[in-house]
Amino acid sequence: MESILSAIQSTNVETTFTIADALMDAGLAAILGLIISFTYIKTGKNSKNFARTLIILPSLVCLVMLAVNGNFGTSLAVVGAFSLVRFRSLQGSSRDIGFIFFTMTVGIICAIGELPLALLVTAFICAIHMVLYYTNFAANDVDEKDLRVTIPENLDYSDIFDDIFERYTKSYKQVAVKTTNMGSMYEINYRIKLNDEKQEKSFIDEIRMRNGNLTVVCGRCDMNEAEEL
Repeated sequence: MESILSAIQSTNVETTFTIADALMDAGLAAILGLIISFTYIKTGKNSKNFARTLIILPSLVCLVMLAVNGNFGTSLAVVGAFSLVRFRSLQGSSRDIGFIFFTMTVGIICAIGELPLALLVTAFICAIHMVLYYTNFAANDVDEKDLRVTIPENLDYSDIFDDIFERYTKSYKQVAVKTTNMGSMYEINYRIKLNDEKQEKSFIDEIRMRNGNLTVVCGRCDMNEAEEL
Protein backbone atom coordinates (compact mmCIF):
# COMPACT_ATOMS: atom_id res chain seq x y z
CA MET A 1 0.00 0.00 0.00
CA GLU A 2 2.85 2.38 0.83
CA SER A 3 4.45 1.74 -2.56
CA ILE A 4 1.14 2.46 -4.32
CA LEU A 5 0.66 5.73 -2.41
CA SER A 6 4.21 6.83 -3.14
CA ALA A 7 3.71 6.08 -6.84
CA ILE A 8 0.55 8.21 -6.92
CA GLN A 9 2.22 11.04 -5.04
CA SER A 10 5.11 10.98 -7.47
CA THR A 11 2.66 11.71 -10.29
CA ASN A 12 1.19 14.72 -8.50
CA VAL A 13 3.95 16.97 -9.74
CA GLU A 14 3.13 20.30 -11.27
CA THR A 15 3.66 20.14 -15.02
CA THR A 16 3.44 22.86 -17.61
CA PHE A 17 1.95 22.61 -21.03
CA THR A 18 1.21 25.04 -23.79
CA ILE A 19 -2.14 25.57 -25.46
CA ALA A 20 -0.67 24.16 -28.66
CA ASP A 21 0.33 20.96 -26.88
CA ALA A 22 -3.10 20.65 -25.32
CA LEU A 23 -4.85 21.15 -28.67
CA MET A 24 -2.57 18.62 -30.34
CA ASP A 25 -3.23 16.00 -27.66
CA ALA A 26 -6.98 16.67 -27.70
CA GLY A 27 -7.06 16.61 -31.49
CA LEU A 28 -5.32 13.24 -31.65
CA ALA A 29 -7.68 11.95 -28.96
CA ALA A 30 -10.65 13.02 -31.13
CA ILE A 31 -9.19 11.23 -34.16
CA LEU A 32 -8.70 8.08 -32.13
CA GLY A 33 -12.25 8.52 -30.81
CA LEU A 34 -13.46 8.58 -34.42
CA ILE A 35 -11.69 5.26 -35.06
CA ILE A 36 -13.24 3.81 -31.88
CA SER A 37 -16.69 5.09 -32.91
CA PHE A 38 -16.30 3.49 -36.35
CA THR A 39 -15.38 0.20 -34.67
CA TYR A 40 -18.42 0.49 -32.40
CA ILE A 41 -20.71 1.00 -35.41
CA LYS A 42 -19.23 -1.88 -37.40
CA THR A 43 -19.25 -4.48 -34.63
CA GLY A 44 -22.87 -4.66 -33.54
CA LYS A 45 -26.02 -2.74 -32.77
CA ASN A 46 -25.33 0.93 -32.25
CA SER A 47 -26.87 4.16 -31.05
CA LYS A 48 -26.32 7.31 -33.13
CA ASN A 49 -25.86 9.57 -30.11
CA PHE A 50 -23.59 7.12 -28.32
CA ALA A 51 -21.43 6.71 -31.44
CA ARG A 52 -21.00 10.49 -31.61
CA THR A 53 -20.22 10.66 -27.90
CA LEU A 54 -17.36 8.18 -28.38
CA ILE A 55 -15.69 10.70 -30.69
CA ILE A 56 -15.89 13.53 -28.16
CA LEU A 57 -15.20 11.63 -24.94
CA PRO A 58 -11.44 10.97 -25.43
CA SER A 59 -10.83 14.69 -26.00
CA LEU A 60 -12.84 15.62 -22.91
CA VAL A 61 -10.92 13.14 -20.78
CA CYS A 62 -7.63 14.43 -22.16
CA LEU A 63 -8.51 18.08 -21.52
CA VAL A 64 -9.77 17.37 -17.98
CA MET A 65 -6.49 15.70 -17.07
CA LEU A 66 -4.50 18.54 -18.60
CA ALA A 67 -6.65 21.15 -16.86
CA VAL A 68 -5.84 19.83 -13.39
CA ASN A 69 -2.18 20.32 -14.31
CA GLY A 70 -0.65 17.03 -13.28
CA ASN A 71 -2.81 16.10 -10.27
CA PHE A 72 -3.38 12.50 -11.31
CA GLY A 73 -5.74 11.53 -8.47
CA THR A 74 -8.05 14.52 -8.95
CA SER A 75 -8.21 14.09 -12.69
CA LEU A 76 -9.14 10.41 -12.45
CA ALA A 77 -11.87 11.23 -9.91
CA VAL A 78 -13.41 13.86 -12.21
CA VAL A 79 -13.19 11.61 -15.29
CA GLY A 80 -14.74 8.72 -13.36
CA ALA A 81 -17.68 10.91 -12.35
CA PHE A 82 -18.21 11.94 -15.97
CA SER A 83 -18.23 8.32 -17.13
CA LEU A 84 -21.18 7.47 -14.85
CA VAL A 85 -23.53 10.09 -16.32
CA ARG A 86 -24.81 7.84 -19.13
CA PHE A 87 -25.50 4.92 -16.85
CA ARG A 88 -27.41 6.95 -14.26
CA SER A 89 -30.09 7.76 -16.83
CA LEU A 90 -30.03 4.73 -19.13
CA GLN A 91 -29.12 1.11 -18.58
CA GLY A 92 -25.95 0.43 -20.56
CA SER A 93 -24.98 -2.89 -22.03
CA SER A 94 -21.64 -4.51 -21.22
CA ARG A 95 -20.50 -3.57 -24.73
CA ASP A 96 -21.28 0.11 -24.14
CA ILE A 97 -19.46 0.06 -20.80
CA GLY A 98 -16.44 -1.51 -22.48
CA PHE A 99 -16.31 1.25 -25.10
CA ILE A 100 -16.68 3.91 -22.40
CA PHE A 101 -13.58 2.59 -20.61
CA PHE A 102 -11.81 2.19 -23.96
CA THR A 103 -12.25 5.87 -24.82
CA MET A 104 -11.33 6.94 -21.28
CA THR A 105 -8.11 4.93 -21.49
CA VAL A 106 -7.17 6.52 -24.81
CA GLY A 107 -7.92 9.99 -23.45
CA ILE A 108 -5.75 9.41 -20.37
CA ILE A 109 -2.85 8.11 -22.47
CA CYS A 110 -3.08 11.14 -24.76
CA ALA A 111 -3.11 13.45 -21.72
CA ILE A 112 0.19 12.10 -20.40
CA GLY A 113 1.78 12.68 -23.80
CA GLU A 114 2.26 9.05 -24.84
CA LEU A 115 0.77 9.54 -28.31
CA PRO A 116 2.44 6.50 -29.97
CA LEU A 117 1.12 4.31 -27.15
CA ALA A 118 -2.39 5.74 -27.65
CA LEU A 119 -2.25 4.84 -31.34
CA LEU A 120 -1.01 1.34 -30.52
CA VAL A 121 -3.68 0.73 -27.87
CA THR A 122 -6.46 1.96 -30.19
CA ALA A 123 -5.31 -0.23 -33.07
CA PHE A 124 -4.91 -3.27 -30.81
CA ILE A 125 -8.30 -3.05 -29.07
CA CYS A 126 -10.15 -2.20 -32.29
CA ALA A 127 -8.55 -5.19 -33.98
CA ILE A 128 -9.75 -7.43 -31.13
CA HIS A 129 -13.32 -6.11 -31.52
CA MET A 130 -13.23 -6.75 -35.28
CA VAL A 131 -11.91 -10.28 -34.88
CA LEU A 132 -14.51 -11.16 -32.24
CA TYR A 133 -17.31 -9.74 -34.40
CA TYR A 134 -16.39 -11.39 -37.70
CA THR A 135 -15.65 -14.77 -36.09
CA ASN A 136 -19.02 -14.67 -34.22
CA PHE A 137 -17.23 -15.56 -31.00
CA ALA A 138 -19.69 -16.85 -28.34
CA ALA A 139 -22.64 -16.07 -30.63
CA ASN A 140 -25.87 -18.06 -30.41
CA ASP A 141 -26.79 -20.51 -33.13
CA VAL A 142 -28.40 -18.40 -35.87
CA ASP A 143 -30.79 -21.23 -36.76
CA GLU A 144 -32.21 -21.32 -33.25
CA LYS A 145 -35.50 -19.51 -32.60
CA ASP A 146 -37.74 -18.73 -29.67
CA LEU A 147 -41.34 -19.87 -29.91
CA ARG A 148 -44.02 -18.49 -27.59
CA VAL A 149 -47.41 -20.16 -27.61
CA THR A 150 -50.48 -19.13 -25.61
CA ILE A 151 -52.97 -21.87 -24.69
CA PRO A 152 -56.15 -21.98 -22.57
CA GLU A 153 -55.76 -23.17 -19.00
CA ASN A 154 -57.80 -26.33 -19.65
CA LEU A 155 -55.20 -27.78 -22.07
CA ASP A 156 -52.33 -29.96 -20.83
CA TYR A 157 -49.18 -28.26 -22.14
CA SER A 158 -46.76 -31.13 -21.35
CA ASP A 159 -46.91 -32.80 -24.79
CA ILE A 160 -49.62 -30.95 -26.68
CA PHE A 161 -47.38 -29.91 -29.61
CA ASP A 162 -44.88 -32.80 -29.67
CA ASP A 163 -46.19 -34.38 -32.88
CA ILE A 164 -46.00 -31.01 -34.69
CA PHE A 165 -42.45 -30.43 -33.44
CA GLU A 166 -41.41 -33.89 -34.65
CA ARG A 167 -42.51 -33.06 -38.18
CA TYR A 168 -41.24 -29.48 -38.50
CA THR A 169 -38.19 -29.14 -36.24
CA LYS A 170 -34.69 -30.57 -35.94
CA SER A 171 -34.75 -30.05 -32.19
CA TYR A 172 -37.02 -28.46 -29.61
CA LYS A 173 -36.89 -27.75 -25.91
CA GLN A 174 -39.41 -26.29 -23.49
CA VAL A 175 -37.73 -23.38 -21.70
CA ALA A 176 -40.39 -21.84 -19.48
CA VAL A 177 -44.10 -21.69 -18.69
CA LYS A 178 -45.97 -18.77 -17.16
CA THR A 179 -49.59 -17.81 -16.58
CA THR A 180 -51.16 -14.80 -18.31
CA ASN A 181 -54.49 -13.00 -18.45
CA MET A 182 -55.20 -13.31 -14.72
CA GLY A 183 -54.26 -16.99 -14.75
CA SER A 184 -56.79 -18.00 -17.41
CA MET A 185 -54.08 -18.81 -19.97
CA TYR A 186 -50.58 -20.26 -20.14
CA GLU A 187 -47.68 -18.91 -22.19
CA ILE A 188 -45.16 -21.63 -23.10
CA ASN A 189 -41.67 -20.74 -24.29
CA TYR A 190 -39.76 -23.16 -26.53
CA ARG A 191 -36.31 -23.06 -28.11
CA ILE A 192 -36.54 -24.67 -31.58
CA LYS A 193 -34.63 -25.28 -34.82
CA LEU A 194 -36.80 -25.58 -37.91
CA ASN A 195 -36.10 -28.17 -40.61
CA ASP A 196 -36.94 -25.66 -43.32
CA GLU A 197 -37.45 -21.89 -42.88
CA LYS A 198 -39.95 -21.94 -45.76
CA GLN A 199 -42.28 -24.12 -43.71
CA GLU A 200 -42.51 -21.66 -40.84
CA LYS A 201 -46.00 -20.47 -41.84
CA SER A 202 -47.35 -24.02 -42.07
CA PHE A 203 -45.74 -24.79 -38.72
CA ILE A 204 -47.38 -21.79 -37.04
CA ASP A 205 -50.74 -22.52 -38.71
CA GLU A 206 -50.82 -26.04 -37.25
CA ILE A 207 -50.01 -24.67 -33.80
CA ARG A 208 -52.82 -22.10 -34.15
CA MET A 209 -55.27 -24.87 -34.97
CA ARG A 210 -54.15 -26.71 -31.83
CA ASN A 211 -54.22 -23.75 -29.41
CA GLY A 212 -57.54 -22.26 -30.53
CA ASN A 213 -56.01 -19.49 -32.69
CA LEU A 214 -54.45 -17.74 -29.68
CA THR A 215 -51.21 -15.76 -29.85
CA VAL A 216 -48.13 -17.45 -31.36
CA VAL A 217 -44.77 -15.62 -31.54
CA CYS A 218 -41.75 -17.05 -33.38
CA GLY A 219 -38.50 -15.11 -33.75
CA ARG A 220 -34.76 -14.98 -33.32
CA CYS A 221 -33.50 -15.55 -29.80
CA ASP A 222 -31.61 -12.24 -29.58
CA MET A 223 -34.65 -10.29 -30.84
CA ASN A 224 -36.95 -11.73 -28.20
CA GLU A 225 -34.39 -11.17 -25.45
CA ALA A 226 -34.06 -7.52 -26.51
CA GLU A 227 -37.83 -7.06 -26.25
CA GLU A 228 -37.76 -8.23 -22.63
CA LEU A 229 -35.20 -5.63 -21.49
